[in-house]
Amino acid sequence: KHCELRSKGNDSWVFWGRGAHEQDEFMQRICNPLNTYLDAVLTRIDDRAGFHSRMPTRRLLKRLDAIDPDIVHLHILHGYWINIEMLFGWLASHRCRVIWTQHDCWAFTGHCANFIYANCAQWQSHCAYSEKCPQLNAYPKTLFQGNCVQNYADKKRIFTSIPASRLTLVSPSKWLAEIISESFFDDYPIEIIPNHIDETVFRPVQSNWRKRLGIGNRFMVLGVANPWTERKGFGDFLEVSRIIGSDVAIVLVGLNKKQLEGLPEGVIGIERTADQRELAELYSDADLFCILSYEENYPTVALEARACGAQIIAYDAGGTSEAVGPEAEIVGVGDVTAVCESIMRRKRENREEHH
Repeated sequence: KHCELRSKGNDSWVFWGRGAHEQDEFMQRICNPLNTYLDAVLTRIDDRAGFHSRMPTRRLLKRLDAIDPDIVHLHILHGYWINIEMLFGWLASHRCRVIWTQHDCWAFTGHCANFIYANCAQWQSHCAYSEKCPQLNAYPKTLFQGNCVQNYADKKRIFTSIPASRLTLVSPSKWLAEIISESFFDDYPIEIIPNHIDETVFRPVQSNWRKRLGIGNRFMVLGVANPWTERKGFGDFLEVSRIIGSDVAIVLVGLNKKQLEGLPEGVIGIERTADQRELAELYSDADLFCILSYEENYPTVALEARACGAQIIAYDAGGTSEAVGPEAEIVGVGDVTAVCESIMRRKRENREEHH
């Protein structure tokens, strides 16, 4: 979007906190690894994600003063890199219009980025008032009691300091838009704009991954996540493998070294792919792509797999059903039996088709 805006003669700047990317006068990372590490350590101690990183935020605000933008488009503000009180203090006192794309639920909870797995609804009134937060051990993890009550109150005060006439919230899914409308953002306009992918990269392509992984003619089931956790369905994939046996090759991309070491027969692990083109090759080679996440907003992997022509089966979690499209098979969250039945049925159909 930044490059598109500049190509049309508009002034555009991009600032971010983490991750390597080319930089120039219009694209700058404001946070160095030491800043991020310090923020993460402090958050582990005090559970105040979003209230550290004062120095990087000061650098950003100095740039914003010089730019005097007409529009500020926000994305993910958690991740140990920015101070939300300083940022929104600047935004509230300036004339700019603010667009904020929500990629999860962190903005309106006292701690977590998603509450579906924990079946928690405290965010609708005030986090940790009726009972203790059930997810203090989840990202952004804290080692002590937690500050959910204070976090919720502060976020509500800070984020609603910008009037609804100047702040528009954007959601990639209808599911998340409905959730946002039940939060303290209920008076703010919400637009639904689905995520997009680069379809010049994600398209059906030739691949030799089957040969590289020793899969041969076995039915290949693919799963992609980073990181793999129980919420992402890691345990469910292992259970599927146990039930259907090694006749089916389950390939999981994005595993860490510890997970790779403990994989059972029938499950092939890849730590990570070198680039998006390799991922497109894997999608193209797979007989079936599975999304067994227990909580999702609008999974980009579903868009990538669809663009590469993969058949999909997915749990009906969050906005997943919106992302996978009408051709996908949707089953109940945690219904491993239904997943196994679908895999075996498709395996039979695949064998009949090729004979």
